[in-house]
This record gives sequence, structure tokens and C-alpha cells, in this order.
Amino acid sequence: MRIAFFTDSFHEVNGVAHTSRMLAATAERLGVPFLVICAGQPDPASGRLQLPRGRAAFAVERDLFYDPLYYRHRAAVEARLRDFAPDVIHVTGPSDIGTIGVVLARKLKLPLVASWHTNLHEYAGERLPAWVPGGLRRAAVSASFFALSRFYQLADVVLAPNAELLSLVEEGSRRAGFLMRRGVDTTLFAPAKRTPGRRPLRIGTVSRLSVEKNIHFLTTLERYLRAQGLEEFRIVVIGDGAERAKLEHDLQHGEFTGVLRGEALARAYADLDLFVFPSRTDTFGNVVLEALASGVPAVVTAAGGPKFIVESGESGYVAADDEAFLRLTHTLATDARLRQRMAAQARHQALGTTWEKVFAEIETAYRAAILRRALPPHARPAHPSASRTAANWPST
Repeated sequence: MRIAFFTDSFHEVNGVAHTSRMLAATAERLGVPFLVICAGQPDPASGRLQLPRGRAAFAVERDLFYDPLYYRHRAAVEARLRDFAPDVIHVTGPSDIGTIGVVLARKLKLPLVASWHTNLHEYAGERLPAWVPGGLRRAAVSASFFALSRFYQLADVVLAPNAELLSLVEEGSRRAGFLMRRGVDTTLFAPAKRTPGRRPLRIGTVSRLSVEKNIHFLTTLERYLRAQGLEEFRIVVIGDGAERAKLEHDLQHGEFTGVLRGEALARAYADLDLFVFPSRTDTFGNVVLEALASGVPAVVTAAGGPKFIVESGESGYVAADDEAFLRLTHTLATDARLRQRMAAQARHQALGTTWEKVFAEIETAYRAAILRRALPPHARPAHPSASRTAANWPST
């Protein structure tokens, strides 16, 4: 199978970019032809088709841009696609790059798979000023989800990182959905990277420091822990973003590393005693899985994808609400034996999660898209259950 992969983020520091890089690397290890089309300066030696954004590009995130004139690259992309001869096109969302992927999939009559990575509709609500009434906030979220769903209706098959979100995306797009989970490099992220020696308790998080990540909840957590009599601890914040300055000002026990990569990031994870992730908008939570692989139990919210990663009571806790989040974090912070038991279970759980398994699941979706496109329009399945596999589809 030959796959053309249109990703809106590849070189940046975010979950979409990380997933894109890992899929490309896994395809290379497996010998699967996998052409990456992404933004960047031309680099023929990489094997990717990298096309630069121009001066019209504007920031969607700190390190993520949208170029309304990016369509000027369509002819170059089409020429490369005709040479590569893909069996299926995969786009990561309604980006400038994704739009070209959709247009060319239609023109070349190729099956199209669209994956959902970011809850942009929830960002629409989170980023509104605090004075905006709840009704208008909810209306903005609904309108944004409707617009996103229209884009995903263009695909033959949709992908999402957890079962809850998959059902939502299937309903909105009226397309068959498949899970697109994430893997973790358990050689890079490992307890063995921990620096020996005694140190104060280290509670950490890895995140983009932005409003929609609920990052300021860390100040509430700090106040709670201190009110419970805990003073010998550090809150290690790994990452960067627009809210960093305010967070640095508010956290008395804060330690800010900025963005870390590779071995430096692996050591930072392993040096933690406890991982906290207060975000309510993440669709999966790669950083949670990396923490577990590093032998660090995690406390996450009951909203979004991370709750599907942590085995509550085993590799950490899924907190039902803010009060539970604070209480469970304190429980782990003050019980070394519990942390040790959960650390071992966290590592054991992560060892069963590989990118090869993830890629095999996605290949099932690719086959389903190819089968759907091969059927006459009246015979194409539109909205089966999330548990459907390619083996259940009508034979061509």
C-alpha cells in the first residue's frame, strides 16, 4: 500500500507533529511507501515534499501557521503525487495543506482518509473572553464543530484517537470511523533515565502553555498542596507558550525548563515523581503516555483522551472533577509506596503500546477507504459502528 500523508504540522512541537513524525518513521521501518507532504523549506534528501508558507501566513498557534495562499503549490503537489502513485491520501485536518490533499484526492479519484487530532471547536469556547455568556460560548463551540464536520464529510473514512471522540466525529461526518491511537518509544522514555540522588518531590507536566490547556490550574494545585502542609516539592513545567510569564509569576514552587526534546526530555520525565495533566481539551495526550513509559504515575481529568490512557487506581488516577484532581494528587504526593507501585504498573502498561500496533490499526482504515471507493456510490457504507473493521466490509 502506498500512502500520501498531508500533515499540517511536522517540524513543530505539538502532538500532531509528533504523531506525524512517528508515523513516517514507523512506515520507513516497516518498508511501507509513505510520502509526507508538509510545510517547510525544500529538502529533497529527506524524501518529504516540503513547501514553504509565504508572507500571508498567520499564526493559529505559537508554532502553527495557516497560509491562505498555500493553494499556489497545488500543481507541484499534483506532479509529485502522480509520480508517487498513492493508493490512498491521508489528511490530518482542515489546514492549508489538508485542503490541497482533499482537492487532489477528488481530482485523481483517490480514497481519502481524514484524521481528527485537535478539538478546535472546544478552543473556540476556551479562547473567548471570560465575560462572554455561557450560551454564546456553547453556540460558538457548536458552530465550530458543525464547520469542522462538513470538512470531514469529504472523506471516505475518518480517524480519531479515542472511542468517545470517534463516535462524535462519525456522527458529525456521517462516515465510517476507526481508532487512531498513539504509541510510545519505551527505549527513549524509560525509568532508567532517572538521575540518582535525593531531591524534593517533583510534580511535573509537559504542555503547551496556553489557556485551552487549563495550565493555570497548576496554581490552584500548588495552593492546595501547601494548605495541606506540603512544602518540600517542586512543580516542574516543561514546555512554552503565551501563558508562561503569568505562570512563572504565580507559581512559588515552579521550575520552568522551556521546550525539551530527545534525551533531555526523557531525563526530565524520569526525574519526576508524579505527572499531572489538567487539560480538558486534549484528544489523546501523548505526554501522558510518555510519562507512564518513564515510570511516572499520572493524574488526569475525566475530560478528553487522557482518561483512556491512565488505568485509574493502577497507573495513576482519572479525576472526576477539580476537587478530586487536587485530592488524588495530594494522595500520590504523600504516599511513596503507592507511587512506587503505580510507577511499576505505568511502565508495564506502556510497554504494550507500540507504534507498529498503531500503524497496523491505521492500515485497516486505509483498506476500508480503498474498499469504499471501489464500491458503487449506492453501495458504500456511510456510518457503521466504531468497532467495524475492514474485514466486515463488502468484498469488491
